[in-house]
Amino acid sequence: MTDTIDYGNLMHRAMRSLIKEVLGDISKTGLPGQHHFFITFDTMHPDVEIADWLSDRYPGEMTIVIQHWFDNLVVDDNGFAITLNFGDNPEPLYIPYDSIVTFVDPSVEFGLRFDSHEEDEEDAEIVSLENTEDAPEAPMEEAETPDEPAKDAEVVSLDSFRK
Repeated sequence: MTDTIDYGNLMHRAMRSLIKEVLGDISKTGLPGQHHFFITFDTMHPDVEIADWLSDRYPGEMTIVIQHWFDNLVVDDNGFAITLNFGDNPEPLYIPYDSIVTFVDPSVEFGLRFDSHEEDEEDAEIVSLENTEDAPEAPMEEAETPDEPAKDAEVVSLDSFRK
């Protein structure tokens, strides 16, 4: 038995479990209301499965947007599989929870950021998108009307949304 409680790892597991539960619900019922997600992940994580051209284009981190069009969302205990459209080319991806760097739902100003500390221990942090300099923020847009056609998914650099 250790002398301390490892709150960092407990929080890490709890936040990954939250992402798993949210994506699991979305896979069954779809995205409710204006909810959408920006998910940044480490493309070099050993269990990430993406097309070679995507890993060449994004050799460190990549941000996906789950909003207008996605297909084949399958959630398991270690990660999720999803098909997204990149320039009219559907591409299957597999993203392990351990590879996720940020998970943001700008529609409700909710975000999670997973940071590595100097000792290489990972910590999860709930990010308030208000009054935060390094948290990504979504641009303000008019709400889509249901009659508009669905748009393709895009890879977005979150740097463009920072204050």
